[in-house]
Amino acid sequence: MNFMQQMRALWTLLERETLRFVRIWPQTIIPPMVTTALYFIIFGGLIGVRVGEVGGVPYMDFIAPGLVLMAVISNSYANVVASFFSAKFQRHIEELMVSPMSHLSLILGFMAGGMARGMAVGMAVALVAALFTDLSVENWGLALLVMLLTAAVFSLAGMLNAIFAKTFDDISIVPTFVLTPLTYLGGVFFSIELLPQPWRDLSLFNPLLYMINAFREAVIGVSDVPVGLALGLLFGLFCVLLAACVYILRKGWGLRG
Repeated sequence: MNFMQQMRALWTLLERETLRFVRIWPQTIIPPMVTTALYFIIFGGLIGVRVGEVGGVPYMDFIAPGLVLMAVISNSYANVVASFFSAKFQRHIEELMVSPMSHLSLILGFMAGGMARGMAVGMAVALVAALFTDLSVENWGLALLVMLLTAAVFSLAGMLNAIFAKTFDDISIVPTFVLTPLTYLGGVFFSIELLPQPWRDLSLFNPLLYMINAFREAVIGVSDVPVGLALGLLFGLFCVLLAACVYILRKGWGLRG
């Protein structure tokens, strides 16, 4: 296949993956919005009144960027891990593997679908946040870059999970025991400056801390870590995960008997 044919195949896969979550929008879009509203009511409205300001901004404004990015992370990951594993389980992934479509186009198609869901849910959650806060994004370019890179990273991570998963239970292990704890400990609801040692230093090994703080810097101008370091980490993770997915698909690990 030439370049234009590869692009057409990639676009077709992206369209299928996008329609997949749009058709069931009451299950994919609405629940994160409701959950975010509950976070604002409980953490922002009740606890936030007692906390006061964090980093020089009201607590409600402080947690808003983290809640938006948390939605991007979980939905980008969930879309790809569920879709790719279903394709593997139903054995129609084999048709894509033997098609003239390149491995890179296949990966980018699934990744773009995950990014589309992550960005769509992120925007929906941002609308909910606007009801509870008076946020105005300080750096739109940085905010968009962080959201896109984060969605891409966790879409690729979801694909790796799906490749090696043997059962439907396996695709929930990483989100439950790895992704969720790292997200909650990544500074969504607190600044690491409030943590005592050695927890403050240990939190610096959490990659989600850098992503959340980079997005918070773009939205409200507050960050616990250097933004340049956070962007470098995001780009590095993207390159490593993309290379890993290409290599594994070429080897056929987890896909062939």
